[in-house]
Order: sequence, then structure tokens, then C-alpha cells
Amino acid sequence: MYSLEERMKAVMLFIESNLNERIVFRTLGYPSPNALRSWYKEYQQTGRLNEHRKQVVKFNEKQKEFAVNHFLENGRNLTKTSRALGYPNRNTLRIWVEKSSPNSLYVNHCKAKPEKIRCSLEEKETAVVSWLNGTADYKIAYEYDVSRATIFNWREKLLSKEPIKMKRKKTPKNSEILTDDKEKLHRDIQSLKEEIYQLKLERDVLEKAAEILKKVKGVNLKKLTNVEKTKMIGALNTTYKLKDLINFLKIAKSTYFYHREVLCNEDKYKDLRVNIKTIFNENVCCYGYRRIHAELKRNSIVVSEKVVRRIMNEEFLVACYPKKKRKYSSYKGIISPAVANVIKRNFKAKTPNQKWLTDLTEFALPTGKVYLSPVIDCFDGIIVHWSIGTHPTAKLVNSMIDGAISKLKPGETPIIHSDMGCHYQWPDWINKVENAGLIRSMSKKGCSPDNAACEGFFGRIKNEMFYGKSWMGVSPQRFIQILDQYLHWYNYKRIKQSLGFMSPVEYRQSRGLLI
Repeated sequence: MYSLEERMKAVMLFIESNLNERIVFRTLGYPSPNALRSWYKEYQQTGRLNEHRKQVVKFNEKQKEFAVNHFLENGRNLTKTSRALGYPNRNTLRIWVEKSSPNSLYVNHCKAKPEKIRCSLEEKETAVVSWLNGTADYKIAYEYDVSRATIFNWREKLLSKEPIKMKRKKTPKNSEILTDDKEKLHRDIQSLKEEIYQLKLERDVLEKAAEILKKVKGVNLKKLTNVEKTKMIGALNTTYKLKDLINFLKIAKSTYFYHREVLCNEDKYKDLRVNIKTIFNENVCCYGYRRIHAELKRNSIVVSEKVVRRIMNEEFLVACYPKKKRKYSSYKGIISPAVANVIKRNFKAKTPNQKWLTDLTEFALPTGKVYLSPVIDCFDGIIVHWSIGTHPTAKLVNSMIDGAISKLKPGETPIIHSDMGCHYQWPDWINKVENAGLIRSMSKKGCSPDNAACEGFFGRIKNEMFYGKSWMGVSPQRFIQILDQYLHWYNYKRIKQSLGFMSPVEYRQSRGLLI
């Protein structure tokens, strides 16, 4: 209930706001529209509001007297009287009774309870049969003037002893059975058609994905991009409904139409795609997006690295291949006294021909094996000299060191670092190195990090030109030619990020150094 001041405040605000109920409620937080209109009507008629509102009388004196008499004459039960008359509630009836006869509510409270109604066995059986035939339990309980729990007890006791004869239900006619079966078959057929349609849709989507997107290792529809989904919908739009394709591929309708319009427009990177493919193929298919971006920049083509990476992904230009374990080992034990590790994993040099690295690696072909023995300069990673053969002999290693020594200038005595392979412990190798004035340095036994820069060089060339390609039918002599061409390209053409995206030869030329 609202006070007189609150009601007057609401009415005045209602009049000031040109009878706008929402403004009143938003400002005051009360009242309801009906209450506000009632207050306003009262204010219009009398010019003021009553301080206390009159209480509405719901029941007259005759109705009250009749209800009290019914209560007194029919067991003095508040609940039964309220249910029988339909009015009032128990609390209101209690107030009426207390006013008319205060001592009549609990007169029979201490009297003995009336004797319970005993039902015969036949009545119990009839009640249980009625329940089994579908009659509601509360109706049976009302008919026999017992509780529902009593009906349940009768049922358990009677059914546990002997079965009660029940009326046979009306069996459906043959025509009704056939009609029901026919409808069920129609529903099953429709369900099967929908299931077949979904399976065909899924199969065609997977086939088109493999055909259009060229997914060799299977298709995961959850990982497809919106552009790929748009291409697949465009290919299957004539066979299936657009709504079904969009729902199956889980793409928004607006997104599909946007990408379809973009695909219909002319590709603004058409020439750039050709340039990227050309650079990728001309460089042994081993350049990633950073080096391709550097090559484009050298050719005065300005473009973002992200665009290059996206175009390479769209054209499936992948330069990464898994590495394989190194099987060959040249260690044959201690042949000559080992020398100290002079390099100590410091593979940086300030000038050319200051620190050299060497090692031997194996290329296992289906037709045979090929071995490479290079000399790497730590200054810029250039290959000073290399030898390739089909057997890891002393001749292979000695020819390599002879070619490297022949390129030294007078007074240059670099450190030559190797592992503890047998080739670097033979007397011929030691004599050649000492006669040229080179300083020997060797890694510890089985410690590849001591010669990590050379091991990284081997891994790099195998990732770029050996792994991931089929060498079936390639002879060792043909592979030697391919490897020799690659090593020449490595020195003259292959750009390195550490050299400012220049090849080793270009880097030396830029600094005025002769090879």
C-alpha cells in the first residue's frame, strides 16, 4: 500500500508528463498502470485522494452465516467446508467461525474418532479391477471414501494371492492394424531417404574436397577455411540445395556470398603468383616465404611477407621436409693420438679462411650410396671445396683437403676442425694438413654439438634437395651430378638471411673479398 503523499506525487507527475505512464514509473519506480489510472480518475472526480482506501467487501452477511452453519453441521472441518462451498479459504472461514461461535472450533477435538468404514472383499476386488481397467485411482478413492494409499494396499494384497479376472480389451480390427503399419512404413521410408541424402552429401563433399583442394592425406571438414568451403559449395550447388550445403559445412550465408563475390573478381595477385612459383622452382623448391620475399624485394617487387606466405599456402608450395636419422658413422676407434678441440663450439670468424669445418655424410639411394666430403668456411658458410664419391675412402677426403689448400693465399693458416673419424686420423691426412700449416682441431668422441655448424649444413642440404623426393631409378653417377649442381647453386645463388639475404659469393663481392 502506498501512502497519500506517494499517491499524490505520482498523480502530479502523471499530469505534468502529459499522462505518460512510462515516465512516472521510470522516475518513481511505482505504481502499476492500472493503479495510476485509478488514482488519476479519483483525483479528477473529487479533486483529491482519500487518505484511507475503502476495503472491498467480497462476501455478504448471508454468505458468511451460511458458511458457518455448514461448518457446524457437517463435521466442523474447515477444509471440507471450503471445498464443498467453493469459498472462502481456511483462514477466512476460521475468522468467521471464531466471531460467531468462539468455542465451536475444537469441540470434538478430544472425542473418540468415528469408526472407520470397513469395505468388504468384493468391494476391494471391484475397486482393483476398476483400477486395472484404467479408472483413475483418485476417483476410486473418492467413490469408496478411502485414501489412495488404501487402494494401492488392496491392489498389492489381492494381486499377490490370485489373479483377478479382467475385462478383455477391445482388439483392433485388421484394417486398423494395416493402417498403422502403413503409416509406420511411410515414416521409416522417409527417414531412410533423409539419411541416404545426408550420406550422399557427405560423400560428395569429401570427394570434391579431395579433387578441388588437393588434400592428399585426407580432409578434415572442421579445419577448412571459408574460401575452401565456398569453392566446394560452388562445385556442388547444382546437385544439392544451397541451404543443405551451408548447414553441412557450417558456414554463414553472408560469409559464403562475400567469398563467392571475391572469388568471381579478378585475382590482383595473378602476376605475383607466377613470380613466386618461378622463384620457388628455380631454387630447388627449398625456399620458404622469407627468402622468396627477399628475392622479390631484390627484383623491386614490393609486397608483404604475409601475402607471400598466403599465396604459397594456396599454391601448396611447401619447403619443409622431415629429417631422417643419420646412419653412417666414420668412427673406427683411436688410430692416432687425438688432438685438442681448438674451436670449442665457436663457429664465428671475422675473416675468410680463419676457421674451416669438415665432415663426411652419406646419401642412401635405392640404387646405391653416395658420400659427400666438404670444407665449410665459418666466415660466411661458403663451401671452400668438396669431393663426392660412391665410397668413403681416404682418396675422397684427401682430394677434398688438397682442393681446399690450393685456394689458400700465402700466409693463411686456418684451423681445420673435424670429428674423430678414421679419415682424419690417417697419416696421409695428417701430413697434408701439417705441410700446409693448418691447425688441427677435433671433437670429442660421439659429441656432434662440437661440430654443430657442419652437421647443420648437412641437414640443410638434405632437407632442401634430398628428403621428400623420389630417387627411384636414379643412378649414383646421376645423383653426383645433381648434388654437384646444387652445391654450385648453394655458393652462388642461394640467399641467406644471416648475410642480409645474399648468397655467400655475393656477400664476399659486396665486401670486396676475392674467393
